[in-house]
Amino acid sequence: MTDRLRVGVIGAGRWSASAHLPGFTRSPLCDVVMLCDLDRELGEARARQFGIPEFVTDYEKMLARTDIDVIDVVTRADHQQMVFDVLEAGKHCLVEKPVCHDYRDVWRAQRLAESKGLKTKVGLTFRYAPAVQYMFELQREGFIGQPFVFNGYEQNSQWLDPDNPMDKRIHKTKPVGEAEWGTDLSRAGIHVSSLEGYGAPTIDIGLELVGSELAQVVGILANLVPYRRRTNLDTGRERINIDDADMFIGECANGAIYSMQSSYVTVGNYPGIEARIYGSEGALIARLVDEFGQIQTLRAAKPDAVEFVQLEIPQRFFPPGYRPDDPWSTAFYGNLVHNFLEEIVAGGETNQGNFAQSARVQEIINAVALSHRERRWVDLPLPEDLPYSLRTES
Repeated sequence: MTDRLRVGVIGAGRWSASAHLPGFTRSPLCDVVMLCDLDRELGEARARQFGIPEFVTDYEKMLARTDIDVIDVVTRADHQQMVFDVLEAGKHCLVEKPVCHDYRDVWRAQRLAESKGLKTKVGLTFRYAPAVQYMFELQREGFIGQPFVFNGYEQNSQWLDPDNPMDKRIHKTKPVGEAEWGTDLSRAGIHVSSLEGYGAPTIDIGLELVGSELAQVVGILANLVPYRRRTNLDTGRERINIDDADMFIGECANGAIYSMQSSYVTVGNYPGIEARIYGSEGALIARLVDEFGQIQTLRAAKPDAVEFVQLEIPQRFFPPGYRPDDPWSTAFYGNLVHNFLEEIVAGGETNQGNFAQSARVQEIINAVALSHRERRWVDLPLPEDLPYSLRTES
């Protein structure tokens, strides 16, 4: 393929403006030709901001365009129906996590994409941080040797304040026709949130670093700030039984041990990610936290030099158009977008961070939720006939 790819983006909100649209508009491999959002005023303003020639409020009009190659789904609503619509229309698909709440549905989407010769990509943003891409390269080159231990953390204080609405969207009218999260106040009824939305990218990093599937997990979900505003339009707080902190441990098929903790009510700055891998030949710690003018660091140690030293991240791991003052969202997502476009242009089977990888992550999330609800270790892979209601609340 020699022509520039033509891209349509569904969603014009905060994350689209800070991550997706800068990535696509900076890449030399594509042109963004259409933007879609239900909020016409917001969408038209975003289209002007990023020089996008056409705006619509109905994504079906985007699907009908035969000249659009790639569609990016970046909405706050459930993505599942849009994802299947995009694939049925024959478009390569990038979507924010989760693709679907049940990992079996993610596999269905992956198989559909494969049947149509389409590439997929999921917003597992932090695997594309330059520090993490360099970490992956060092791991592949044998820097850590045999992996022994992975520790993953995602912790920040975005929702520590109970008056920060649970729903990030800025509503002009009260939403109707949407199921309200967290109304079942039982232990089993806790709505999965932090684990799925915030833990997922770090779970993904851990799987890459240990080079193995997880064989079993045991975990707990917690609701540490139980009363909060539901939307920006609500003046009072209500009881919302939602996972705002969680922790699990697991055993990998290759013998490595694995731990993960995520929360958005823990003091710290966004995105608050740290990934640590320890092995027979060395150790690496990547820290993706916006602190003191830095958005990322990578430190390394060896058995004969156990003090961790900071590594310089080579320029080849930074995205097109990168600027030193870029926020982490622009810097990291620029890599994700450009990598996806490169994979499409190159053809072949290379496709990191695709729906298949997202299904691996989602199965672990489903297993940890089941472990919490039934207070037990859960073996992986999950049995195919497990009821949907035991996996994760949709």
